[in-house]
Amino acid sequence: MTRRKFMLASGVMAGIAAVAPRVLGAEKPEKQGGTKLSRFGDVVVPQEHEGKEKHVPYIQAPAKVKAGEPFMVTVIVGKDVPHPNLIEHHIKWIQVYAKEEGERPVVHVGTFDLGPTYAQPNVTVPVILKKSSTLYAIEYCNIHGVWDNSVKVVVE
Repeated sequence: MTRRKFMLASGVMAGIAAVAPRVLGAEKPEKQGGTKLSRFGDVVVPQEHEGKEKHVPYIQAPAKVKAGEPFMVTVIVGKDVPHPNLIEHHIKWIQVYAKEEGERPVVHVGTFDLGPTYAQPNVTVPVILKKSSTLYAIEYCNIHGVWDNSVKVVVE
């Protein structure tokens, strides 16, 4: 086989390999500039990871609430084992989201920016739900990264 025929054949095979997954119904990986993109969820530290006692955000919320009535949601980082709150090691922010059952979008409830040495990683926010939802909390430790947790709240 000549070099030209080999290059042509290789190009055709590469084209088939690139198109086949889409034609056959497989999902197309997200790509930009020829590389697979990472998802934000890829950086969240699994709860099984060492140090979870002081990093996984604990969500304190009622299991059942009445539709349209406000209730308090508290997120505590380091509920069982206090998290350090030093310049060199602290929780920088906590975010809270809600996702109603059967709905696609996740709704941003609030972001709490915390300062080292003064602010404790413990925030409370009033929430009003119309439908049963899952509440999500994510937090960022300046040394150990992003951690998350969720809790279901039933609306009656």
